[in-house]
Amino acid sequence: MRSPTMGHRLAAEFLGTFWLVFGGCGSAVFAAKFLSDDKVSLGIGFLGVALAFGLTVLTGVYAFGTISGGHFNPAVTLGAALARRVEWKAVPAYWIAQVVAGLVAGAAIYGIARGRPGWTATGNMAANGFGPHSPGGYSLWAVVLAEVVLTFVFLLVILGSTDDRAPKGFAGLAIGLSLTLIHLVSIPISNTSVNPARSTGVAFFNGNGAPAQLWVFWLAPLIGAAIAGVAYALLFGAAEKLADRPVRDDALPGGSPAQREVRR
Repeated sequence: MRSPTMGHRLAAEFLGTFWLVFGGCGSAVFAAKFLSDDKVSLGIGFLGVALAFGLTVLTGVYAFGTISGGHFNPAVTLGAALARRVEWKAVPAYWIAQVVAGLVAGAAIYGIARGRPGWTATGNMAANGFGPHSPGGYSLWAVVLAEVVLTFVFLLVILGSTDDRAPKGFAGLAIGLSLTLIHLVSIPISNTSVNPARSTGVAFFNGNGAPAQLWVFWLAPLIGAAIAGVAYALLFGAAEKLADRPVRDDALPGGSPAQREVRR
């Protein structure tokens, strides 16, 4: 079987990023706070939103990871390029697909949410923020530090679980659970980004200061991802360089070209 084309890879990144933003931010918009007619809380709260983000990544990685690598996040793409897991020429195209997908998902959430009488998008689109726009009122520097550290750890988990030395078949589970934990830690701090496409997807619909603060949720995740991308090989060594093979060939049906040649 031939390797996925760039068109296939971009389609996978678009769909995976759409699913992440729609599922994660949608859970925050529609289900985090919900009262029954007798004022009983039926909402999923922070825990439910954290699980929703983790589940979107888990399912997306298993569905699309063998096509594109399952990044769904510009920071992940940058870290993967620095770690030589994806070729540099693919980075701009991946970023465009991811950001457009995030905006489409944000538009879908906005369109559905408007169907509820009295709902307003201002401040209600699960946007990221600091200061008065942070759920817990955390400062700019607290938010920057949290986003850098958490994105750094997230990339280490991704790079480690997809390393050829790692047990096969468990990467999606490790990545999804790590994103769940990241959200459990940082929803009160910044509403959790660690993903510039997720932040961009809802910021402009949310308004209320979110577009003006968006630069933080590009800069901090990219810094954290870049540090992890460089540090991974220095800390743990590298089994191989994958710049010419963004998806492991042995993960595709039929195995690698070398493996197929041996069977002939």
